[in-house]
Amino acid sequence: GCPIEVTDLDEAIRITADYKEYRHKEKSFSEFDKRQNAYWTDMYEKLTALKKQSLTIKISER
Repeated sequence: GCPIEVTDLDEAIRITADYKEYRHKEKSFSEFDKRQNAYWTDMYEKLTALKKQSLTIKISER
């Protein structure tokens, strides 16, 4: 519920894309990995939606 300030949208998208693919080798972390994957996937989708929205706004301003 806390706001996050993104200063470089492309870099944030790249980082979240990487993080959503991380998994521990040890199976004991599988539940943790599922929660982390859900978090990073959600963040990635929100950031890519923001980028798409900003590109749409820039195109329509022309």
